[in-house]
Amino acid sequence: MKNTTIIAMVILAAVAGSAYIFTQNKETPLTGFMQLEPCTGSLTILYDNYIHDSSGRAEWGFSCLIEIEDTTILFDTGGEPEVLRHNIEAFNVDVSEIDCIVLSHEHWDHIGGMEVILSESPGLPVYLPEDTPYHVTSTLRSLGGECIELENSTRICDSIATTLTLDGPPREQALMIRTQDGMILVTGCSHPGVHNLARTAYEVMGVEIQLVIGGFHLGGASEATLNGICDELDDLGVEKISATHCTGDEAREYFRERYGEDFVESGVGFHLEF
Repeated sequence: MKNTTIIAMVILAAVAGSAYIFTQNKETPLTGFMQLEPCTGSLTILYDNYIHDSSGRAEWGFSCLIEIEDTTILFDTGGEPEVLRHNIEAFNVDVSEIDCIVLSHEHWDHIGGMEVILSESPGLPVYLPEDTPYHVTSTLRSLGGECIELENSTRICDSIATTLTLDGPPREQALMIRTQDGMILVTGCSHPGVHNLARTAYEVMGVEIQLVIGGFHLGGASEATLNGICDELDDLGVEKISATHCTGDEAREYFRERYGEDFVESGVGFHLEF
């Protein structure tokens, strides 16, 4: 599609007051801060290897449901379909209400539950990092997903956007939610570094990060490394931390001690209103 056509489509959407066309297949590179509308809603962890609510089942992986007034987004889908299915039922999630899926990266413990969602809602847009391996995208398409590969920060709806895609490896993106109090940043594994994802989120939106929640991939990290990461998060003004999934038990304890009451305990069934 030519650039002029894309520009015309964007102008028409703006005039019509449209939030976003979920079938759009190209993102727009940013110039200046991305302006997102503050919203209210909720966040629920549907898949994790830590338990928060005993109604759910824990298994290695991550998935988080974000619900705001006019949009429901599933961020990652965990690893084992039967575990995701159990937790969807346990926490009364209506799969038909999901508008799109955003995948942080290509690893199995974040994409393994796709069939649970796409079997009930074929044709859903699936936003994933650019250069995701062909065998992954072809599998997702065979399940019924519409793969949309992203490199730049991309507005998913009026209040939610992806970060830039960073190299870990693998290439990974996080999800930014514009709230009344700033920004919630949801991460999958943070292979590029949670501090790097937080920095790019701040540079994209220019608002305070009230919470970073998700996997931080810091198993085996030294205290010096953890201290340096936390110093960078502090410099960015990050207020609260909820480290889960692949963060590592020792690293989680470090964050718990360093952040004190600003460390948010989470896991399967964790529910946050914002």
